Amino acid sequence: MDPKKKAITAAVVGTALGVGGLVVVAMPASAGAAPTLPQVSAENLVQSVMTAKPGAFDGTVSVSNNLGLPSLGNAIPGASALNVDSAHVFSDGAGKSKLALAQGSSQETIIHDGATVWDYNSKNNTVTKTTVPADVAAKPGAGAGADKMSDPASAATELLAKVRESSTVSVDGTATVADRPAYELVLTPKPTERTLLREIRVAVDSQTRMPLRLSVLSNGTTTPALELAFSDIEFTPQAASEFAFTPPQGAKVTEKTAKVDDKTKADAEKAQQDTKIVGDGWDTVITGKLPAGTLAPKQGSSDSAKGQGVDPQKLLSRVAKRVSGTWGSGYLFTTKVGGAVLTDDGRFAAGAVPEQVLYEALGTR
Repeated sequence: MDPKKKAITAAVVGTALGVGGLVVVAMPASAGAAPTLPQVSAENLVQSVMTAKPGAFDGTVSVSNNLGLPSLGNAIPGASALNVDSAHVFSDGAGKSKLALAQGSSQETIIHDGATVWDYNSKNNTVTKTTVPADVAAKPGAGAGADKMSDPASAATELLAKVRESSTVSVDGTATVADRPAYELVLTPKPTERTLLREIRVAVDSQTRMPLRLSVLSNGTTTPALELAFSDIEFTPQAASEFAFTPPQGAKVTEKTAKVDDKTKADAEKAQQDTKIVGDGWDTVITGKLPAGTLAPKQGSSDSAKGQGVDPQKLLSRVAKRVSGTWGSGYLFTTKVGGAVLTDDGRFAAGAVPEQVLYEALGTR
């Protein structure tokens, strides 16, 4: 069966039920004849990607999705976000960025200009303005969000950092992506890694060393389970006006300030305590525990035409398989590149690994 191409955007690790999510934006990826380029060693290519400073650019992001995600419909709040037609990414090369997401006649625009993050949704004409103080902006990852997770460069660089030490790395020829010559960098898990993934391929721009395409292939398939790419890109200076935003007439504006106060620090420490990384490299599993009451029935929203309160347990049963073991009982979510387990008492484990590895990770909590 041909892979189903589906436009999606969601950069969230965790849905309203606290189980993993995925962030991508889709359109058909471009391809072309393999260009002739100077030879480069795999290690030198990886190192150049990790240290690359591509400068200003704008491009259209595209993804082919054959993950085998369950059909969520309206069962989970936020599932409607998985239906975006196109996305355009802008960067000034010095910290300012813009992400424009189109869905039918509506559009969401996220602009990070260094001091402020604007998030505008044309569907309901709302704006969220988040001010980023200098002390917060100086911290790594400040302002990170959909604008940081929506292009192959960010995604590929983070993956390289996480799995290069546990991978066999090679250069497998060249390719043309978004009309630009690129090297094909391939990462294959070492034999000791327990993972559902067969390889990760990164098309690296020969001039800027910026990743232009990221392909994730699972075991037993020849078609990428996920391919995130630029379908077009221009490395040119961006006008300052691209990163300026004025709320439209009549828009409802909500203002916030990003800050790191004692409560924020306490919340971050609590989240860190509740989350544990088991393993490393390709067979990394993230485990944790949801806040108390997350799986309890909710009132105020309807789960049926009769207006009954939402029951997370019933929603889970629609998209996941009931499982049990020495670790307890709960629900198993599976895709072609990994899965997640959510137990009845609120513990979870997620990773690109077989379900047995998830169960073992739960046993360590």
